[in-house]
Amino acid sequence: MTSKQEPLHSGYGARTTAREVMGSRRLDGVIAVVTGGYAGIGLETTRVLSAAGATVIVPARTPDKARAALAGMERVELEHLDLAAPATVDAFAERFLASGRPLHLLINNAGIMATPLVRDARGFESQLATNHLGHFQLTARLWPALRQANGARVVALSSRGHRRAPMDFEDPNFERRPYDKWAAYGQSKTANILFALALDARGEAHRIRAFSVHPGPILTELMRSMSEEEVRAAIESSNTVSPLKTTEQGAATSIWCATSPQLDGLGGVYCDDCDIAEVVGADSPVPRGVMPWAVDMSLAERLWTASEAWTGARLSR
Repeated sequence: MTSKQEPLHSGYGARTTAREVMGSRRLDGVIAVVTGGYAGIGLETTRVLSAAGATVIVPARTPDKARAALAGMERVELEHLDLAAPATVDAFAERFLASGRPLHLLINNAGIMATPLVRDARGFESQLATNHLGHFQLTARLWPALRQANGARVVALSSRGHRRAPMDFEDPNFERRPYDKWAAYGQSKTANILFALALDARGEAHRIRAFSVHPGPILTELMRSMSEEEVRAAIESSNTVSPLKTTEQGAATSIWCATSPQLDGLGGVYCDDCDIAEVVGADSPVPRGVMPWAVDMSLAERLWTASEAWTGARLSR
């Protein structure tokens, strides 16, 4: 079984900015959490949500750096969280739940890319641990606040990089196969898409809808682990498909998925360029759309079950 991936022909495109997507809509009274919301497209996402009236909580691994980036923004609260450190995820969620506030928007934006082999304290490969498992645990812990909103959206930042690898359920942490930083990244981005698919299936009855997003080719701090040669190659490769985006353009699809009425009643889909992407064949030479292995519900359920076991986190009843 696969999810329905049918473009809406939204009227937006690759050059649309986050502010253009938001338009004149107001988000007064809306509470949002944006992981990594202090750098790159996360910072622009925070800026646009705040400007529209939302209260934005930004959990950061490096609060001092985040404080400087967020200075002067209204209704922005800074918190501490390290996605690769489960205790900090639980502590942040406990503090948020203790505030008694609903959570209308959860944008799982933070991530790492193409890093050397590192394992967290539990033994998980760092890209899978940070990009997927940390956000899985965070979402599960914040589930009561999402339900309390009586209408919430969760956005998982994925990437065109999911084309590089499906989930390897037999050896997800590269314990038996040689480590390939790009395969590890691709696996984590596939996991983000499968996560949104399975979460949406669980959330629809509670008016919680989930989406996954490819923001587009953008030069951000996400590339900090790449060599200059790798960055140049990535730029050249992107330009053969579509020009690099600005951060304002890169945040547009996140904002669209989080706020657009065009997506009312929909969920569980992978989006790019402010529209729902098409499913393309695994052998497609054009690096657009979403791979079949990322929109397969049976694989999404398998990953969900594994993620519960790996993290010990489950959605509360």
